[in-house]
Amino acid sequence: MLPSHARTARRSALTALGALVLAGLPSAAVADPTPAAGPVPTAAQTLGADRPSPHLLAALQRDLGLNSEQASQRLVNEAEAGTRAGRLRNALGDRFAGAWVRGETSNELTVATTDDKDVPAIEAQGATAAVVERTLADLQAAKRKLDAAATRVKTLDTPVWYVDVPKNRIMVQATSQAAGSAFVKAAGLEGEDIGIRMTTVRPRLLQDVTGGDAFYIDDLARCSVGFSVTKGEQAGFATAGHCGRPGATTTGYDRTAQGTFQASAFPGKDMAWVATNDQWRPTPDVKARDGQEVQVTGSAQALVGASVCRSGSTSGWHCGTIEQHDTSVSYAEGRVDGLTRTTVCAEPGDSGGPYVAGAQAQGVTSGGSGDCASGGTTFFQPVNPILSDLGLTLVTAAAQTTPEQQDDGAQAWTSGRVYEAGTTVTRDGVRYQCLQTHQAQGAWAPAGTPALWQRL
Repeated sequence: MLPSHARTARRSALTALGALVLAGLPSAAVADPTPAAGPVPTAAQTLGADRPSPHLLAALQRDLGLNSEQASQRLVNEAEAGTRAGRLRNALGDRFAGAWVRGETSNELTVATTDDKDVPAIEAQGATAAVVERTLADLQAAKRKLDAAATRVKTLDTPVWYVDVPKNRIMVQATSQAAGSAFVKAAGLEGEDIGIRMTTVRPRLLQDVTGGDAFYIDDLARCSVGFSVTKGEQAGFATAGHCGRPGATTTGYDRTAQGTFQASAFPGKDMAWVATNDQWRPTPDVKARDGQEVQVTGSAQALVGASVCRSGSTSGWHCGTIEQHDTSVSYAEGRVDGLTRTTVCAEPGDSGGPYVAGAQAQGVTSGGSGDCASGGTTFFQPVNPILSDLGLTLVTAAAQTTPEQQDDGAQAWTSGRVYEAGTTVTRDGVRYQCLQTHQAQGAWAPAGTPALWQRL
């Protein structure tokens, strides 16, 4: 054990940074817990949506105009909708065209298909069916053509493009119709239904201001701690890649030595992680309002339309909704693909700070436009690719289990691995299909988590 003053300093530092810091996960496969007698846990129970932090509820009420009962119900509805959408995604296969939630309490789940024969099956799951022309795979393929074009042409006048699932189309944000049309033409998408939205707003990276509680990079720039992670025995935290390069040193809010950037990617992606010294202890906490904290229990990806909250060292704790996944953004410093677009406000210095949906980690702040006085749009780098690409394990408040190796082959379910929705695994000789993208952990073994896995 460290001296109490050291433990207090480390905890205070991470809290004051707006750190999203959590309790560790084993990196090897673990034995499934013995299923408890009685009904299996609901999606809300699995993801912790039925036990929301009062600080999360307060922020949702403030930023989304809800009362306490509506905020609580919204979190439960969003958790349950993610599981139902995952089951329908697996059932529809190539005909799946996306899913999203709507309504004050996210009580309406819509699932899109390209075949009207799927409508009864969708409605049987309590969802609204939308019959559209293009599958999600088709839309993603069209966006990849824009991504490829962006490597050949300048995109400062077309700074944002994304798959708009509810509208079943690709959207390009441009400073003029001519700029948007030229980008679409360069991608070979002329004649396709590509929406062009005119705007004079250009996203910027949220970094490089002085003052406030944060972490500092080489005593020059300031960012916000994201999520506590581990890599083997080494503890640290994830943050935005534009905050620092490998080898850059960091100090905490109190300017005491903290750590070193181990890996960083920007542009292209916006992800990094810092290995911290033994004076900084990872915890399952995210700084909320008035010095309070909320805890993260996993990384299940939320649907479009779901509520999401962000913590940052400049503007503090704010909430909004997820607008689109798989968004590409051209900052002045370079293009980043695979971001999530939100209605949450943010300001310079909030970069790298955590986004959470209920008790689930979502990503770290990349950039955006506007501010928290007038409102704005902010983009985050999803956390699951950070964990997967950098070989990190999210620290969570989940119960620990003893690692146990299994002999189910290459497709064996393994704690610590990031699984995309639709992936199939084997556990104890049984095959399962993933319903929601997440990093596996011992408490979420397939047999006991029907919210995340469907038995085949």
